[in-house]
Amino acid sequence: MRIAAAQTSPRWGDAQATTKIVIDWIGRAAEEGVELLAFGETFLSGYPFWVSVTDGARFNDAAQKEAFAFYLDSAVSIDGPELKEITAAVRDHRVFTYLGITERSQSRGTVYCTAVAIDPDRGIVGSHRKMMPTYEERLVWGIGDGNGLRVHQVGGCRVSALNCWENWIPLARHAFYAQGIDLHVALWPGGSDLTRDITRFIAREGRCYVLSAGATLKAEMVNEAFPLRRPAIADDDLPYDGGSAIAAPDGSWVVEPVSGDERLVMADLDPSFVRRERHNFDPAGHYLRADVLQLTVNRRRLDPATFVD
Repeated sequence: MRIAAAQTSPRWGDAQATTKIVIDWIGRAAEEGVELLAFGETFLSGYPFWVSVTDGARFNDAAQKEAFAFYLDSAVSIDGPELKEITAAVRDHRVFTYLGITERSQSRGTVYCTAVAIDPDRGIVGSHRKMMPTYEERLVWGIGDGNGLRVHQVGGCRVSALNCWENWIPLARHAFYAQGIDLHVALWPGGSDLTRDITRFIAREGRCYVLSAGATLKAEMVNEAFPLRRPAIADDDLPYDGGSAIAAPDGSWVVEPVSGDERLVMADLDPSFVRRERHNFDPAGHYLRADVLQLTVNRRRLDPATFVD
């Protein structure tokens, strides 16, 4: 199976423009024979880069309120028009797609960092909300749940996905190992420093392929209407340079982290490699002491209310 990361930049804060970018890269991937494509964390429509550089924790700050309102307005809904267009492109091009989105909540006042899985035949088959936003991200993203801790069959591979630093959560990884994954997809905002260690670590621990997908982001791609645009990118530069990479089940590099280039980061997988590496280590099988160590995963969606009419 041929897999790829679409290492490119969104039109930050512009859901409609970024939807067109996503559809374009799905088409490019199809032309290259890609069967599974991944975009970076919250690619549609942008990572909250401003929080850590503009005094984002100041309580009741008027400028931060304006920035959040803009971010909330640029977020998308699972059943919204943007994902309907993208789902149609996935169907037409026959490319299973993982897409990081800023998901607007049912209450319309919260943004989740969500990894959406889109199948060419069945449409959206999964939406995993990041279980715990990292550090300053908690100022703008809500806390997710375990509903999306599910694997998907893509060709001859079972595939899973997590957002950014939740890839470092041992029990989250184990939940996927227990479901027999062949490929794990890790979505990142962009940067080789984020992907260089963990990509190979998960591959070797899980005896699976790992595709890390990171975005790039240049200052000119940030929406001019964003209220904190100028103080957040005063030097006309942003530290998001991709870092997309692919590791093999023995922890070796298939493609080392790619920095700066906008392109499809591709590789062809050999599923038998996974089975060979599990000969001496299967973390959720013959190397697990289930009588000593057990994991229970709650996959219920934590909705704010249940309505009975």
